[in-house]
Order: sequence, then structure tokens, then C-alpha cells
Amino acid sequence: MNTSYNQFRSIVGLLMMTSTLAALTGCNSMSPTVNSDSHSAVKIVTSETLAMPMSNNNILGDKVSADYASADYDKRAQGYDWVGVMVRADGDQIDIKVRSRSDIKKPTCYFDGKATLMGQDTAHGMIFQAKVNGSTAFFQFKDDKLIIDSPDKYALNYFCSGGGSLAGEYKKLAVGLEI
Repeated sequence: MNTSYNQFRSIVGLLMMTSTLAALTGCNSMSPTVNSDSHSAVKIVTSETLAMPMSNNNILGDKVSADYASADYDKRAQGYDWVGVMVRADGDQIDIKVRSRSDIKKPTCYFDGKATLMGQDTAHGMIFQAKVNGSTAFFQFKDDKLIIDSPDKYALNYFCSGGGSLAGEYKKLAVGLEI
């Protein structure tokens, strides 16, 4: 696995532990930080801070609303299988639709869901979370990339056939996804 993906998994684990601690202690205004050479401060977004004014919702949409695709999307003309993710802002949440190639092959992945903003900073971008197949899935947006992951390594396999998974890295497309 690449270094940024492993760092993302470490941050997600820390965020999960911190939000669980906040829930157990009844603290709803917690802003924990992680400070080390490789991490900057991470602010947890709580339900109190998610009530963004309408004007901020457009900013959220501008940052994450786009289509993303797996690396093989560029080779689709040669028959390669690919997975695309369509993301649209919807208030303090995002709508996520995952589709795979269906023109010359049977589709391998299909998912529709919503995720809620969990936190953001300049080092890690924006991180959203959703309940998926009895587990938690994380959606990280940074540097024109989307990384999808879950602490349960099998939770994201449910939505794909042939041993595939929604987990992985997707690049932001300049134009809309061709399904």
C-alpha cells in the first residue's frame, strides 16, 4: 500500500477513537488534535458545527462535487474494467453513487449512499463517514483524489462482484463520467 493511504487509515482510526470517546463522555464540542512530524491538527466536526449556513453549503459542493474514477478509466477504450464515483453535495452531506463499466461487461460494483462531514484540515483534506453494510466507511477528498476505506476490510466488498471492493483511490475527472 502507498504511504498516503496508510496515513489516511491511521488518521481514520484516530478520528473513530476520538469520536467514540466524545460520545461516551457526553462531550459534543470537542476539538482534539494530533501533533507529530507527519500530522497537523485535526478538527472533529460535531453535530453542533454541522449546521452550516446555506452559503457554506456551496463551498462544500465546490470542493467535493465531481466525478471520480479508478486508474483504469483512462484505458476504457481498450476494454479495461473501471469504477466511477459520482459525488454531489447535499447540505451538510454528500450523495455518493458508485457505478462500474456496463457497456461491454457486466457491472461489477453498484452503491448509492450518503455520507456526513466528519472533519477537515489542510493535511488530510475533507473526511466524510457513512454507515455501510453494518460498518463505517470513510471518504477522504484531497488533492483531486478520493480515497474510500473502512476499518472492516470486507464491508466494502459487499457492493462489488468478483472479489472487487469500493475501497481504493479514485482520481477526480475534468469532465463527467461516461457510464
